[in-house]
Amino acid sequence: MKKRALWMALSFLAASAPALAVQGNLHWHTIHIQIPVRLKHAKVVFNMDHPVFIPHTKEPVGLSQLRMMLAKFTRDHTRWKIDAVFQGADGYMLLNNRAYDQFMHVRTGNPYRGQIEALYHKGIDIEECGVTMRAHHWGNAQLLPNVKVNAGAVARIIWLEQHGYIEVNP
Repeated sequence: MKKRALWMALSFLAASAPALAVQGNLHWHTIHIQIPVRLKHAKVVFNMDHPVFIPHTKEPVGLSQLRMMLAKFTRDHTRWKIDAVFQGADGYMLLNNRAYDQFMHVRTGNPYRGQIEALYHKGIDIEECGVTMRAHHWGNAQLLPNVKVNAGAVARIIWLEQHGYIEVNP
């Protein structure tokens, strides 16, 4: 009896797997959302202060979350304002190719440049911490185009929160 039940279960999975794979949803269960979240407006500051990477892609979690949030806000027609404030251990991500190579001791150029420029062109404000820049002896000329420099990331985040922004720490 157990063999028959196992055989039936395996047969069902074998028959349904191609259909699920075609849909791009090879899951063992379905998700039912009980609490949908649709925002009319949002003001968000991303505190980009520590390097966290998605293991299998080595992509920075913060850049991935920025893209996902932007996509959701676009789908939901949310009016939004997003500032990404880079500082500390993540400050190097805003360096231009030459400065990146020098800082990281590589000859690859800044691998995040395209993602950061795309986020900027979609309306996200990209900021670098002036304190981080001073600590590393970087100047404005060493940054990617369109990056704004603030006087200090911590004070900037506090100011943004006082003006209605919600902080996200990826």
